[in-house]
Parts: sequence; C-alpha cells; structure tokens
Amino acid sequence: MPAISIWKGVAPCFRGRMRIASRCMAVCFALFQYASVHAQTISPVIVEYTGKAEGKFQLTNDGLTPLAVVLEPSSFSVGLNGKPVFRPLDPTIHLGLSTMSFQLQPKQTYYIFYKAHADTLPAWFTVRAIFSGIQRADGAKVRIILPHTVYLYQKKAVAQNEIHVQHVAYLTSTDTVVCDLENVSSSLIRVQDVNVTGGKSSVPAQGFPLLPGSPRHLEIPWKQPNPPNYINLRFPTFVMKEHLSIEDK
Repeated sequence: MPAISIWKGVAPCFRGRMRIASRCMAVCFALFQYASVHAQTISPVIVEYTGKAEGKFQLTNDGLTPLAVVLEPSSFSVGLNGKPVFRPLDPTIHLGLSTMSFQLQPKQTYYIFYKAHADTLPAWFTVRAIFSGIQRADGAKVRIILPHTVYLYQKKAVAQNEIHVQHVAYLTSTDTVVCDLENVSSSLIRVQDVNVTGGKSSVPAQGFPLLPGSPRHLEIPWKQPNPPNYINLRFPTFVMKEHLSIEDK
C-alpha cells in the first residue's frame, strides 16, 4: 500500500514534467524551424545595367538540411505604395540562365550565371528563387522565395522637369511625412535616396526605382522633437528639394 500511495503521488508530477519537456522540445523545434527558414540568402538582391545584362547571383543555404531550388523569372509592375505585382516574364525580355533548378546542400553556395536583353529599353524583371524541402511540425512544407531583380536602363537620362512632385506635407496627426511624385517620362530613373530634414534633425529613407509613367506615394515616419521643413529627393544627375506644408489630418 505505501508503494502504491507513493506512485500515485509521483505520477502526476512525472506527467507534468513530461508535458513541460514536450513543450520545451516543441519550442526548440519551432526555433530550429525559424532559424532554418531564415538561413537562406540571395546576393545581390538588385542590380542595374545600361542596355544588356551579363551577370551572376549567388544562393546560400546556411541551414542544416538540403533544399530543392527552382528559379522563376517574372516581370512585374509596381503599385503606388511600392509593392510589386508579378506576372509571367514579358516576351520582349530575353533571358538565359545557367540552370533553372538544382539541389542546394547544407552550408553550400551556388552561383547562377545569366545574360539578358530586351527588345526595347528600359526593361526590368525578377528571378525568384523558390526554396522547398523544409517541413514544419504539422507536416506542411515551407517554401521560401527570394528575389534577384534586374533593371536594364536606357542610355538617355531623365530630365528634372520630367519628375513631377504633386503633394508634399507633414501630417501632424500621424507624425508622418507624405510625398507624391510621378515619372512622366518613358524612361527609367532611380531615386537614389530620400532625406527629410527639420532643424538639426534628419531622417533618411531608402531609394527606389521610379518606373516610366509611374506615380509613387511615400510615407516617412517623423518622431523628432521639431517639425520637418523639407524633403530631399536625390536622383543620379540632380536633387529635388521640396518644402513641406503642415497639415492636420
């Protein structure tokens, strides 16, 4: 009887420890999965050429499991907020890749070589690398997509008067600087960087390509003590300095 009473007292504790151990194992597995998902890289992410392209990019698997990789060339448009919308590669873009699929072993780096040209310039496309083979605890396979984006520029530069800035303001209700601009030309240009300044404070923002005939809406958080005064948009051959109006919306 004493032995039975002791076992009854120990069993719930043992079961509790087993539950804790199982949860710890699940957390560790989830962390392992998170690390595996974030252990794949592509480099470089963006490249730019004038006319034709002849380049390479590398894919690295820093994880502990082998992966299957499929390359998917795509054309894309860019929305007002800067997010891409993908579609099949335009027939006017001619792209040759050294391979379309391969196995990427743990700790391996693989190089993809390519050549590209377009019937008309400018042109742009993305090669999306689709990784698969990682399996979650629930049995579902995880797919990771990493892009390598190529811009083919025309030779003629975009003039400053072909960039229209329509609305530049500091919104006090949200502490946000907004800027609406549009490339009204038929050429491609890059905004190399953006900088908002107020007094001695300055907040930078990343640059981006401005596609032909495309508008873009920027929203830049401003958490500085003084209100901002102006925004600088730096292009390859000129800088646009726009003073900010103050709005309460």
